[in-house]
Amino acid sequence: MSSLSGRHFITEQDWSKEEIDRALDLSYDLKDKFKKRAPTRYLPDQTVFMIFFEQSTRTRNSMEAGITQLGGHAHDLTADKMQLSHGESPKDTAIVLSRMGHAIACRNCFYGIGNKYLREMEKWSSIPILNLQDDYYHPMQGLADLMVMQEKFGRNLKGLKVCISWAYATSHAKPLSVPQTQIMLFARYGMDVTVAAPNEFPLMPELVDTARKNAKENGGNLRFVDNMDAGFEGAQVVIPKNWGGFAHFKDYKDDDEHKKAMKANLEKNRDWICDARRMKLASKDVKYMHAMPADRGREVTDEVIDNDDWSIIYDEAENRLHTAKAVMALTMGGVK
Repeated sequence: MSSLSGRHFITEQDWSKEEIDRALDLSYDLKDKFKKRAPTRYLPDQTVFMIFFEQSTRTRNSMEAGITQLGGHAHDLTADKMQLSHGESPKDTAIVLSRMGHAIACRNCFYGIGNKYLREMEKWSSIPILNLQDDYYHPMQGLADLMVMQEKFGRNLKGLKVCISWAYATSHAKPLSVPQTQIMLFARYGMDVTVAAPNEFPLMPELVDTARKNAKENGGNLRFVDNMDAGFEGAQVVIPKNWGGFAHFKDYKDDDEHKKAMKANLEKNRDWICDARRMKLASKDVKYMHAMPADRGREVTDEVIDNDDWSIIYDEAENRLHTAKAVMALTMGGVK
């Protein structure tokens, strides 16, 4: 099997299924060693530059704790700490940091900007570029989601009935990257995926096309409904989460006109909430997932998110540590 050393991690779509499985196998091993407090210093003295254009809890801490546990160090960078705030190009940033460390990890979720920024760094970097979430993809979250689903339902997830649902939230217009990552990745594992969302909150058509292709090639299924109840019916996993209506507009711009229109569309769908009634439409063994932070009382009720029989969000969040460590260990050459 070829080495993943030096490989970029922008999306799981760039990796083969065998390579993803390899990352998951290592994640399980790292999780077991973490529980036993066994050392895993696979990347001694290596440096990860973490560039965050937005806030983060799970991603920032899983990466920084992860590289520390692997024997390395993370630089926690934001635009105001770098010459990015003065307009330095992704090309120059990537070339310079490539000569000083061992990986560059970046979160840039601005719609129409983020993925282009990471791909430009990828073009010029001589060390791995690791995507910590952009406007297209959130591959670190995707791996953690896949891992927790395997832990609860077994390694073979073929035929697992999953509902990825839009939900109302007021915290902010969340990126499309989590549901888009999920539909593409889950389809590769042969899952039966339903996306429930109002018509004003579509996903990006080109990535939906990729997900449909993945489903066809791997014996999965992907369908779309505009009714939350219909999505929940019989589901074994439900993932109700808000995302913005960016893709509803032909050419979305971050201006007052588009923001006002998206806000109006949001308010028309206040009843899209994950509550106990909807959970009871699902399978009797249903599990509730969320990438967090969840907008409590809007996306989901406390009765659901705090229910130990339904909610596996903290297991899901913990897996962010182990999968991040696996990706770093593999791409940075610590594990062959």
